Amino acid sequence: MSESIQILENVSKEEQYKNIVSQFKFLIEGEKNEISNMANFCALLKEVFNPLWVGFYIIEDQELVLGPFQGPIACTRIAFGKGVCGRAWQENKIIIVDDVDLFPGHIACSSLSKSEIVLPFYFKDKIMGVLDLDSINIAEFDQIDHFYLNELLKIMENNKFNH
Repeated sequence: MSESIQILENVSKEEQYKNIVSQFKFLIEGEKNEISNMANFCALLKEVFNPLWVGFYIIEDQELVLGPFQGPIACTRIAFGKGVCGRAWQENKIIIVDDVDLFPGHIACSSLSKSEIVLPFYFKDKIMGVLDLDSINIAEFDQIDHFYLNELLKIMENNKFNH
């Protein structure tokens, strides 16, 4: 397990993602504790891209419960189908919201949040929760984030299978 990551300077978002995807495997290699891996996942994204908030919500007793995160204090529990996270869980799909003020039923844990991306994560093809990233900028997230965040989640899922 590596305990550091190389961050490139003055490169595109896609190049930065390619760089961290290639290193993320080594960051979590050999670590079977999922909470530790999720925590390092969040720290990595916070350090590299500095979103307002990045974290996991884990399905527990038919609601999403706050897991490891980086950023301001967050909502602790989110109901199925509520807000962007609950909707991503309900629809079992990645949701990108360019302007959270225009998303019906958006849950504003922070008034600073302007855009959001939420991705379901899995274990053995069963949804286990969602990864949520918030930004202070309108339309911060795009298909590049969609693709590479999904790749990082797959690396974490595959790491779990190897234990």
